Amino acid sequence: MKAHIITIVLITGLVSAFVLSGCAATERVTSESGAELWSNNCLRCHNAPDPADYSDAQWEVIGDHMRSRTNALTDEERDKIVAFLKSAN
Repeated sequence: MKAHIITIVLITGLVSAFVLSGCAATERVTSESGAELWSNNCLRCHNAPDPADYSDAQWEVIGDHMRSRTNALTDEERDKIVAFLKSAN
């Protein structure tokens, strides 16, 4: 009986953590522009490359890669950053 209760508590905790972590990034809405998002997020770890250093297709790949690596940006934020970088190249 005690083992069943512990199992139920552990499963409930894992499911709750999974659901909460999966929803957090997708529900956030930002009013920041792509330039602001680039400055506030990307430049914390990177020196600013010249946007012309990469093609539009390369910025798409870079945006997808960094979105999946950091899990700190929503898809909307990633799209705004990539659009900003494309417009500047």
